[in-house]
Amino acid sequence: MFMPGKPVNPDAPPLNFATPREAMASPLAKKLFAIDGVVSVFFGADYVTVTKNETHEWGVLKPEVFAAVMDHYASGDPLVSDDAELVAAGTAIADDDDEIVAMIKELLETRIRPAVAEDGGDIVYKGWDESTGVVTVQMRGACDGCPSSSVTLKSGIENMLRHYVPEVKEVVQETEAGDMDLLDMATMNR
Repeated sequence: MFMPGKPVNPDAPPLNFATPREAMASPLAKKLFAIDGVVSVFFGADYVTVTKNETHEWGVLKPEVFAAVMDHYASGDPLVSDDAELVAAGTAIADDDDEIVAMIKELLETRIRPAVAEDGGDIVYKGWDESTGVVTVQMRGACDGCPSSSVTLKSGIENMLRHYVPEVKEVVQETEAGDMDLLDMATMNR
């Protein structure tokens, strides 16, 4: 996690870029993806989280990432291009959400997201299956692919949701569509 000492994305939902194609919407994300070994970029309110692949060392990447972040802020470029269309995170309560979905989203927004953000990540509501009692979420930023994310998901998030919303039986994680492509590319490059 890199904290540039300036607001990164203070007045908007966190932004996650899982592929270089998605990063085209952000000059900074685009610069970070140009660094060999970077596989995802996440912007929180006051921090930037960069995820690397397994073959690159932080000792080599850190100076390049730091330089890209500092150069971006020195340039005055916007975080996101004016013409970029970004979809807001799915934790906002919609008018057509039923009572259970609204309670799940409220817990995610008020109790869970702030705790996850402290570790440089984010969690986004993706769905609720009333017939099975399964809530689907997506972990982003530092939490995406983190070895302890499954413990966080089951011991923390699932337990809290089950406590406050008895209809919830399980919480599962949805992965980014591009994750498999990154994994396959890494396997093929060995």
